[in-house]
Amino acid sequence: MVPSELLRRLADCLNRLGAPYLITGSMASGAYGEPRLTNDIDVVAQLGPNHVSAIVMAFPPPDYYCSREAIVEAIRNRFQFNILHLTTGMKIDVIVTTDSEFDATRLRRVRTIQTADTNVRFASPEDVILKKLVYFREGGSEKHLRDIVGILKVQAELIEFDYLAEWVARLGVSDEWQLVMSRMPSSAK
Repeated sequence: MVPSELLRRLADCLNRLGAPYLITGSMASGAYGEPRLTNDIDVVAQLGPNHVSAIVMAFPPPDYYCSREAIVEAIRNRFQFNILHLTTGMKIDVIVTTDSEFDATRLRRVRTIQTADTNVRFASPEDVILKKLVYFREGGSEKHLRDIVGILKVQAELIEFDYLAEWVARLGVSDEWQLVMSRMPSSAK
């Protein structure tokens, strides 16, 4: 199994359920910017108790580890759970949406991208940038800054900078945004 097959399986499941979702993280930054090797898929999904059985059935043993109890707890606590493809070690991190305005906004702003034979809902490039700024603030990993710079280089003319500016301020990541901008070539600013 390759990441695109796992992504297709995930998208097919969530599309069948009618559960709002978006792919984010390194898979999304690679779709909009400069791809990098990743062994996981990050998805934000609006899930409820009525989705649990279908998710477990979509990722059955012995090929997958998908804990019913972990899904139930993640939905109850608005947290996350994992689905593992046991042969390859590939992982899906499923982050259950919160009631935050940012989660609601980014679910409305998804971009549908055709991958193989499946429509997959990706976070907008601006929302990928914003979450990576938050992740950088929380953990300091340079990979997030590199991903953001890659998105800005590739998508520069399509980025909604007014939207970015508003949410950079609201999420409290202005210092991180300034650091990204200092790394951009002057021709791309």
